[in-house]
Amino acid sequence: MKKISILFVALALVLVGCEEDKGYFLSGNISGLEDGKQVYIAEYDASTNSTKALDTTTVQEGKFEIDMGEQDLPKLSFLRFEGVNGNVIFISENQKINFEINKDSLRNTRIKGGKENKALSEYLDHLNELNRKMGSMQQDMRQAMTSRDTAKLSSMRKTQLELRDNDENFKKELFNRNKDSYLSVMLLTDMLKMRSLSSAEVREMYAEVSDRIKETPMAQNLKEALEQSKAAEIGSKAPEFSGPTPDGGELALSESLGKVTIVDFWAAWCKPCRVENPNLVRTYNKYKDQGLNIISVSLDRPGQKERWLKAIEEDKLEQWNHVSNLQFWNDPIAKKYKVTAIPAMFVLDENGVIVAKNLRGDALANKIGELIQ
Repeated sequence: MKKISILFVALALVLVGCEEDKGYFLSGNISGLEDGKQVYIAEYDASTNSTKALDTTTVQEGKFEIDMGEQDLPKLSFLRFEGVNGNVIFISENQKINFEINKDSLRNTRIKGGKENKALSEYLDHLNELNRKMGSMQQDMRQAMTSRDTAKLSSMRKTQLELRDNDENFKKELFNRNKDSYLSVMLLTDMLKMRSLSSAEVREMYAEVSDRIKETPMAQNLKEALEQSKAAEIGSKAPEFSGPTPDGGELALSESLGKVTIVDFWAAWCKPCRVENPNLVRTYNKYKDQGLNIISVSLDRPGQKERWLKAIEEDKLEQWNHVSNLQFWNDPIAKKYKVTAIPAMFVLDENGVIVAKNLRGDALANKIGELIQ
């Protein structure tokens, strides 16, 4: 009996030790930040689309550490440092998570600990490299536009499309390796917002996410967004709307339907929209006598009606209908169509059914020609 009691005591000690190890432990080295500065830990609150403060610790001898509570599910989390702009993104999981940080280059932070953060680090490295290449290319494209070097501009646009294709393929491959990781939902949310995939494609991929991850608030938000997006999918009846015209009147979509109708979301401040406008003008001039109508919906900011009207004139868009509530991203028409990035374009048939979305260049002209015929 005495031996059994000793065994029970030993087992109890093991269990207590396991209890103490629950949760996640943050530690890190940060260069360039003085001792005594605060480190703030926060997490993403999907219900309010904002961050929620959790705890704080301090930097001592260039290091910090803090023991955090147990997580039922992984969560998108952040480190912020007193007196430093920006933050460090990580995923809280019940592991020891270590950071190597330089306060002057937070985006280059190295994170170790847990499968969630390993996947996240791979994704962030990809985004940093993509942003570097795209930023450099945009600067070169501006120079080519200034010098009217059309050959160089055309070549760079092709390279830009290749980068976007590579980005899409990378995200799909990363998703396939991480269907039971929080990152899977981050990837799908990104691809839906950036329109690199259709909502129907994202919905199919969402079905492959593990049941565990589907319980996270971010996954629930994505599910709701995918359900709502059905209203503006190919094959659906285009949501009816009306909006203020440049002359102060009111125009409804139903009044603007032709044999084929383009609903184009743009804004005077949107450079990619302005770059695409000449192609839209060419397409309209080619098919307007055969039944093509366009209604452009501007997402210009409050109080900037004159800028909107000036852009219409500069880009020679006066030939077709225009509406704008001048409410920026709060535009009610954009919300109906689930527009989260511009330019965004919907092609409708004569019955107002969406038959194509987000076509550019020759692809748009070819599709309009096909529908007109």
